[in-house]
Amino acid sequence: MKVYIPALLLILPFTGTFYPTTTSLGLAAQQDSVLNKKGDKPVAMNVIFKSVDGGDTWQDMSPRQISTVTNNTSSDSVQTEMPVFYQGSQSPLNENGVASWPAVAASFPRKDMRTVVETASGVAIIGCDGGLFKSTNNGTTWKQVYSRGGVMKIVESGGIMMAASPSGIIRSTDDGEHWEDVLSEGGVGIDIQNIKGGFASITYNTTSRTRRVRTSYDEGKSWQPVDAGLPASEFIASITEVGKYLFCGHPAGVFRSGDKGKTWKLLLPAVDGKVFNLSVSDNVIYALAKEGGC
Repeated sequence: MKVYIPALLLILPFTGTFYPTTTSLGLAAQQDSVLNKKGDKPVAMNVIFKSVDGGDTWQDMSPRQISTVTNNTSSDSVQTEMPVFYQGSQSPLNENGVASWPAVAASFPRKDMRTVVETASGVAIIGCDGGLFKSTNNGTTWKQVYSRGGVMKIVESGGIMMAASPSGIIRSTDDGEHWEDVLSEGGVGIDIQNIKGGFASITYNTTSRTRRVRTSYDEGKSWQPVDAGLPASEFIASITEVGKYLFCGHPAGVFRSGDKGKTWKLLLPAVDGKVFNLSVSDNVIYALAKEGGC
C-alpha cells in the first residue's frame, strides 16, 4: 500500500470541522510560533528531534528564528534545514509510465482531501472531511464508501484496511467497499499504524476521558490495551513501531517499549508542554512537538 499526503497539506493549516489528528507530519513545514517582535534574541520555532539509533539518542533539528540588525533596521530570518515528511513513497509515474495516484487524485471533485491511499490491488481510497471515497478506474469516477465523518489516516496490511474515524477505528476487508466499527470507546480515532503481525491504535475513551493505546494481532477482531505502563492522558498523540520497539508520543515525552507495550521507558522528555508527534522514514524516527499533540 502507498499513502500520499496531498501537497496542499504541506503548506496549509487544517480548516473545517474535523476531529484532532496526529498523523500528518507533512505539516512540519509550517511554523507554529510568530516572529520575534522585539528582534533581540533567538526564538525556537517548531521543536523537532530525530533518532537514528532506535531512540537511544536524539538530535535537535529545530529551526530557529534569528534576528539581525543592519543599518538600524532589524530583520528576521529562519534557518530551515527541517525535513518535509511524507507517509509512504511517491513517484510521478508508476512502473507502466502512467500517472500515479497523486496526479490522478487531481480529478477528485472535493477540496478537502486529507490522504490518498493506493491499495495493493491498485484501488484508490481518498480520506477527506466528508468521509471516504473509492476509485477503481484511475480516478475517472469516485464512489463514496463511508459518510460518517472525516477520515485522515488509513493503513493496510494483508488485505485488511484500517482507518481512524470519528467513531474510533473502522475496518474494511473488501478493498474499501464496506467499513465497520472494530474499536469504539465513545470517542474518535486518533491514530492507526501497521506493526509486525497486526495494528496499533489510539482512540479516545469518553468514560475515562483519556486516550487509550491498543494493539490487535487478529486483523482487528480483538484489541488489547498496551498503555498500563503509560501515565493516563487525554493528549497521547501517536504510536509507531521501529524494529523491535513500539514508540509513543505522550505529553510527558517519547516513550519506548521493547515488550509489546507491557512496560514503557521515557526516552525524550516533553518540551514546553507540547506533545511529540512521531513519524518514521527508513528507520529514522522524527519527533515533532505540537500543542495538545495535534
